[in-house]
Amino acid sequence: MKLNERYAVPAIVLHWLIAGLIIGTFIWGLVVSDMPLSPAKFKYIAWHKWAGITVLALVVVRLLVRVLKRPPALPSHMNGLERVLAHGGHLALYLLMFAVPFTGWLMSSAYGFPVVLFKLVQLPNLVAQDEQLAATLKVVHETLNWLMAACVVGHVLAAIKHHVIDKDGMLFRMSLRGPRQ
Repeated sequence: MKLNERYAVPAIVLHWLIAGLIIGTFIWGLVVSDMPLSPAKFKYIAWHKWAGITVLALVVVRLLVRVLKRPPALPSHMNGLERVLAHGGHLALYLLMFAVPFTGWLMSSAYGFPVVLFKLVQLPNLVAQDEQLAATLKVVHETLNWLMAACVVGHVLAAIKHHVIDKDGMLFRMSLRGPRQ
């Protein structure tokens, strides 16, 4: 693999930052959802919202970086099915990285709980308060989260497959360090 076959440094940094936030926010959401109703739960939900909105903002930046600095082409040794899965997986992840925080924001609005980013900026409510809509959006938000978890697992397994089985250097494309050519 040549150095110019790597992603741009901003894309790499954003990839790992967003990945960490998504995993942490997912786990945090599971922990908070099982907590009994209390002031602490409301505080932790606020933290969950902050992380989700931060993911949404960083994904916008990541998409801009991707448009301005095209990612490296897929290796020629990948067959048609692998290419379809790679492109489809990336598309699914991008759509979910927008949809998951957006549905969380919609759900919060429908429950009548504003999203106040870092206790500083209150984001606008996206819909009027509506308990039935909120309950539906909760199911949608949770379902999309599990779908994203499955896509993340698939993405990680594909990276491991390329690294361990194919030994094609694909994993180093999203790394700031790697073997020198």
